Formats: sequence, structure tokens, C-alpha cells
Amino acid sequence: MRRFVIYFLSLLLATQARGSELPSYCLRMEHAGAGYTVCSFDPSKVDIRLFSRDDVTGASYGGFAALSSALWRQHQFIVFAMNGGMYHRDLSPVGLYIDNRIEKTPISTAGGWGNFHMQPNGVFFIADGKAGVRETSAYLNANLKPDLATQSGPMLVIDGKLHPRFLADSDSFKRRNGVGVSSDGIVHFVISEDPVRFYDFATLFRDRLKTDNALYLDGTISSVDIPAAGRRDNLFPMGPIIAVVERVPDL
Repeated sequence: MRRFVIYFLSLLLATQARGSELPSYCLRMEHAGAGYTVCSFDPSKVDIRLFSRDDVTGASYGGFAALSSALWRQHQFIVFAMNGGMYHRDLSPVGLYIDNRIEKTPISTAGGWGNFHMQPNGVFFIADGKAGVRETSAYLNANLKPDLATQSGPMLVIDGKLHPRFLADSDSFKRRNGVGVSSDGIVHFVISEDPVRFYDFATLFRDRLKTDNALYLDGTISSVDIPAAGRRDNLFPMGPIIAVVERVPDL
């Protein structure tokens, strides 16, 4: 019953999303029989940030509404936001989490169960105004000092190749979201509006968005906040949040 309710709500959100007008930085795509919303940004021109806990209260934001309220008190607002990685029951990040150049959770190379540990997993990061996605071992070998980073898994695309464990005929369909960076440096955030396979989701990044490396962020709880389209998903509590933020103009 719970699975049916989640599936029904996912379809309801998809219908709402498709019926609204998207801003110029987002578009709708059809791929392998499913619908997707893709929002793309140049990290050298916008402020992409990571959020997990309120610096004042120490409490996890848990969703877009609380984050939006906290930002508004700082005269800032959300342009776009998406759940930004997997998390524990207390909503803390599972793997590497760097915010404002401060490492708050160390990188994880441990084995385990679940999608995060479907090796190889990887890291989305921004350093010196440039974004990237790297498989975890490649990220470690690069000895980067990023402004922000979030670890998740599995990798969707690795140096132009699909994750080796993805099956074209898999019967595992879920709503999914992820991130990839194309060769021109543009960051592409993607959420499926229908339940999809890992394989089809990954081929969207590789074949349509031309991202040589792309990272899965999560499934089922996948959510976006696109205020200009009147869309704010709020079905589930979430841990890390990736957001594009702007300041309220001075009057």
C-alpha cells in the first residue's frame, strides 16, 4: 500500500510539473519513454551552494520551506533547489560534505548496502568557480580543495561509460534525480517525472546532455524547488540540499 501511495504521489507531482511554465534555465525532456525536468546553470555566473543544518539553530533544514525562510532572513532567496545527497535517519550526510570550504563530514570509502555503496560512487563539487563530478577514488587522487562537495552514489556515467552494474532490462523503476557537468562547464540538475531505470536515467546524461561524468543523488524522495514555475516538492524530509541562491536586490 505504501509503495502504491508513493507511486501515485509521484505521478501527481509529474502532472503538476508538466502543467506549469518553466523558467529559461529549465526545460522538459522526453527520453526512453519517460519525462524529465532539466535545470542547467553556469557555476561561474550563479551562486550554487550546499545546505544541511541551520547555522543558528543547528537543526536540519529537512526541506525547502525551512531553507527558504532561513535564506529570506539573510535577504537571499532560492532560484532553484534539489535534494543533494543521501543521508542518515537524523538527516546528516552519509558521505563527504563540504560547505563553504569546511569539511563537515568525511569522505566514505567503506563498503555496505544500498545505492550509495554501489561502487563506484562519486562526488559533485565546485572549486574556484568550476564544477565537476568525479568517481570517489579519482576525486581523492586529485587532491582538490573545493568550495563545496557532496558525495553520493552510484555514479551514473564514468568517463563516458555507464556504470557497469546498470541493466537495460532492469525491472527497478523509481523516480530519480542526479547531476552532471558537460564539457562546457554547465551543471545539469535532472529529476525524472516518471519512475525510470538507472540505465535509462544514465543514458539521458551521457547521450542527451553530453556529460562524461554524472552522479545519482537519490530516488523516491527526489524533489525540486523551482519557485519561478510555482513548484515546490515536499513529500519527504531530506538531508543535504543543493541550491542556486540570489540576494534580494537593494531598494
